[in-house]
Amino acid sequence: AFKAAVLIQRWYRRYVARLEMRRRCTWRIFQSIEYACEQDQIKLHNFFSYLMDQFTPSSSKERDFISRMFISGESFKEAELEKYCDYESMEVPDSYTGPRLSFPLLPDHATALLEAFKQKQQLHARYVLNLLHETRKHLKQLPNISHVSTCYSEEVTVCGDLHGQLDDLFLIFYKNGLPSPSKSYVFNGDFVDRGKQSLEILIILFTFLLIYPKEVHLNRGNHEDHMVNLRYGFCAGLMAMPRVHGKKILKMIQNVFCWLPLATLIDQKVLIIHGGISDTSDLDMLEKIQRNKFISVLRGKKRKESNRNAEIQEINGESKAEADPAGNEAAPSLSPQPQPAQAPSMANRLEFSRWVRQTVQEQIEWCRRLVDISESEPEELTYSSMVSLTDLDGPCWTRQEEWKQILDILWSDPMPQEGCRVNTVRGGGCYFGPDVTRKILEKYNLQFLIRSHECKHEGYEFCHNRKVLTIFSASNYYEIGSNRGAYVKLGPDLVPHIVQYQANKTAHTLTMTQRQGFPVALISRVEESAFRALREKLFAHTSALISAFKAYDQDNTGRITLSNWATAVESVLHLGLPWRMLRPQLVRSTADGMLEYKSWLDDLAMEQRSQEHIQSSLLEVIYRNRSNLETIFRIIDRDHSGLISFEEFHQTWKLFSSHMNIELTDDGINDLVRSIDFNKDGNIDFNEFLEAFRLVKQSQ
Repeated sequence: AFKAAVLIQRWYRRYVARLEMRRRCTWRIFQSIEYACEQDQIKLHNFFSYLMDQFTPSSSKERDFISRMFISGESFKEAELEKYCDYESMEVPDSYTGPRLSFPLLPDHATALLEAFKQKQQLHARYVLNLLHETRKHLKQLPNISHVSTCYSEEVTVCGDLHGQLDDLFLIFYKNGLPSPSKSYVFNGDFVDRGKQSLEILIILFTFLLIYPKEVHLNRGNHEDHMVNLRYGFCAGLMAMPRVHGKKILKMIQNVFCWLPLATLIDQKVLIIHGGISDTSDLDMLEKIQRNKFISVLRGKKRKESNRNAEIQEINGESKAEADPAGNEAAPSLSPQPQPAQAPSMANRLEFSRWVRQTVQEQIEWCRRLVDISESEPEELTYSSMVSLTDLDGPCWTRQEEWKQILDILWSDPMPQEGCRVNTVRGGGCYFGPDVTRKILEKYNLQFLIRSHECKHEGYEFCHNRKVLTIFSASNYYEIGSNRGAYVKLGPDLVPHIVQYQANKTAHTLTMTQRQGFPVALISRVEESAFRALREKLFAHTSALISAFKAYDQDNTGRITLSNWATAVESVLHLGLPWRMLRPQLVRSTADGMLEYKSWLDDLAMEQRSQEHIQSSLLEVIYRNRSNLETIFRIIDRDHSGLISFEEFHQTWKLFSSHMNIELTDDGINDLVRSIDFNKDGNIDFNEFLEAFRLVKQSQ
């Protein structure tokens, strides 16, 4: 009996260990593919930023187009934004049966919204715009770092990423209670993207924010970023609304996002930030940054930084010749640049302030004349226009330093090793070690950090000797059953109490027999989904894989060793996966340890072709580039109409042609755009855009 018990125990432990290994491999696949996609996003926008830096607009029209596409800052002046998003002129039809809002909001409004969204109802665009308008007004009054005290409430609940998963938010409220004067909440960013109900989550959070402004606090995440939203679904979801309303809501949400606070501090002891920190993180600087300048943290910095340096030199009274030691001859200008008058003494603060404003206004007027910008055009927010007496008293940070502070807190991840290094896996932010955490905690007298940004299997994870807590609130993030969600509650003692959950309707409908085998069935289901995504990734790089395999097949036999297969696959995909462990799920076993790689790739192509009736080589290219093509389409679609107008295409082609040194006349560009407009409606939709890409690739 004793031997039998030991045997069963040994078998069970081996069985559990294998299940855990399968789960970890599946997790690695999902996470590697997710981070590779984020890398592609950042690379794409770095490319556009490079184009912008190299492109010299030939007219004010081209300059306006480029600035609206890429340059951070408010695209509209205050009055213009309110006029563009004028909700008062919208009429709500009598047939509308959804919830209605009136301001100031009351708790009954929030309850009505929750019930309406549970019934799959939508809030009318008029009320959405009104809510966004009031939220923006409130957020503009908030500091960059919100301060919360447990003295005024029984506890503070901190939630992580929700990513448009409304069921998770409903479950949190069901288990923990709605926000109230005795129940404070901190929502730590990434409210939108990926999930299908991002707008509903924003509406609920903004409603509670306005009802309980002292109890509900929102931090900005890396997905509260217009350029990220272009890729991960939020913009596309809004465009599914009536076109004119969707455009206005999107423009308003962009502006609301850039006013979200960057961090929250509980009892001056617990710092809550979305991503992480770096060895250069400075909370004093973070408190003083004008956060609304950064509608997108991914947008170009180079041109802005050079402009800012020039402006600082101008304010300091330096001439261009002094700033250019190489003595390069300045480009001819339409009118002489105004030279600032001699600066008065700093002792007379009022007189010095007047001198600064006058000098700045002269420089703006000169720039307008230089590029032929009319007075009525919205002027871009610049460093010079932000100079004030309070700025002059404090330190002067460069825009690059401010940008890096925000990038680090939104995009960084912890690592077990000491030090701080660039986060090459995501493509943005950094990896910070225990020593960096310890330094920040000691410098600002903090107990620990709470951050989100990373999906964790259990919904949370402690690291750095329990000084960093990751909290992630979107359960079933990759696939049903892939992970739990969690939130953390903090009382006056600041001891974290973690609550886990899983908003999984499938699990609740299982029979008793199914429940007994649920862990195995669930792992198999999640595993199947992960390997399907991985096969798509492999298929999308067929051409590169063939080249890599041939490097190991010197005799051109069409066969390579399984070890060489694993090395070649990693050299192409750069996912950092344990390919030798994954091989049995991807490659059929062979008796002699050799793989016929061409037949293996044919099998991959057959699997994808069964879903898409397109030539294999074309399908490979479309699989590899579809996300980038969708993002490029939305960037070119400047007005977010879901269509590229001839003018938008014309201006974008001028940008590309300047980079590729291709000379094409205006008539040639017009002929090109008309050839892409297959249905001849005067616009290019995404299907026409994708079809043009397919035809060009086919002709090659």
